[in-house]
Amino acid sequence: MKKDTLLVRGGRAPTGPVNPPVSRASTILFEDLAAFDATRADRFGALRYGIHGTDTLFSLEHAITKLEGCHRAIVVPSGLAAITAALTAVLKTGDHLLMVDTVYGPTRAFCDGLLARSGVETTYYDPLIGDGIAELFRDNTRAVFCESPGSLTFEVQDIPAIAKAAHARSIPVLLDNTWASPLFFDALTKGVDISIQAATKYLCGHSDVMMGTIATTEGWWRPIRDVVADLGFSTSPDDCYLVLRGMRTLGVRMRHQMRSALSVARWLQTQPDVVRVLHPGLPDDPGHALWSRDFSGSSALFGVELASRSQPALTAFMDSLELFGIGSSWGGYESLALPARFTRTDRPFPLSGTLVRLHVGLEDPTDLIADLAKALAAMRATEARAI
Repeated sequence: MKKDTLLVRGGRAPTGPVNPPVSRASTILFEDLAAFDATRADRFGALRYGIHGTDTLFSLEHAITKLEGCHRAIVVPSGLAAITAALTAVLKTGDHLLMVDTVYGPTRAFCDGLLARSGVETTYYDPLIGDGIAELFRDNTRAVFCESPGSLTFEVQDIPAIAKAAHARSIPVLLDNTWASPLFFDALTKGVDISIQAATKYLCGHSDVMMGTIATTEGWWRPIRDVVADLGFSTSPDDCYLVLRGMRTLGVRMRHQMRSALSVARWLQTQPDVVRVLHPGLPDDPGHALWSRDFSGSSALFGVELASRSQPALTAFMDSLELFGIGSSWGGYESLALPARFTRTDRPFPLSGTLVRLHVGLEDPTDLIADLAKALAAMRATEARAI
């Protein structure tokens, strides 16, 4: 079945309620000891104890499994929890990790903090390295972590080339696939072994849930699921219900937001106060060729480099926005804007101006363009007063 059909039908029974009901439980009672012991064979799939899941969580995991085309999906309380659980399962003391230099800030903090204290060494690599990543492998390299496009600078990685090089050494490839979601990027068919998403973003779509998902090949499911249990991660059935509900409209939301975001991005490209727009869906973007080859669509998150480097000018731009809220996260129905502050250790990212991350929501793009035009005018006025 096509993905839009899977989004509608995944995690649902053919009869009964259209929406799986919320099942809240900690203790599960059994008729006798034999019935209780029978659940030991699959403590992560059978209804046994609330920390391992209820029927609502199992419904969501089934829906994500279908959408990802994976062996079995795992749901955890946040996107960062998905990243840390997966890395913890793959790595041990003395191992070496190759981490893309464009990675999400909290992932970098986990590598430089807890992983480093646990005796895992991390090397940050150029996101554009492609099959050249083979030159970075060591005898103790145990994982390659990708994020494509990368956080804030939106560089597109050659995931098939990286996966081919890694698999030649039996090294698993992990990917943070939140930007595109499985709707626009088939991670496992491109060579990824462990696909991670912050379901907080597009899967939920309404900015009211924290959740992460992990989709794996067969060999990695049990090691990661055991780590999730060992860490005591437990996901609320109410949140699972909300993400299931959000997934039903993922296709129409993301395609609508893609069109709106490209419209806004193209307009920004025409503005004299804009140095460049970082969006792989634009034909002149450096990552467009790889994006066209591997992706079936683009999300509504992208970057814009403003010509000014002045903090007062940036403040004027941000504070003049009305329809673009100032706040963390993205992937919901609302538009957002944030200054892009990031760390790069392998290769500096060239900036002549100030980078701002935009997320385009479900508002009319003409209204969003008018809002940005007003903010650019406020930035220009502040610059002019400073001269």
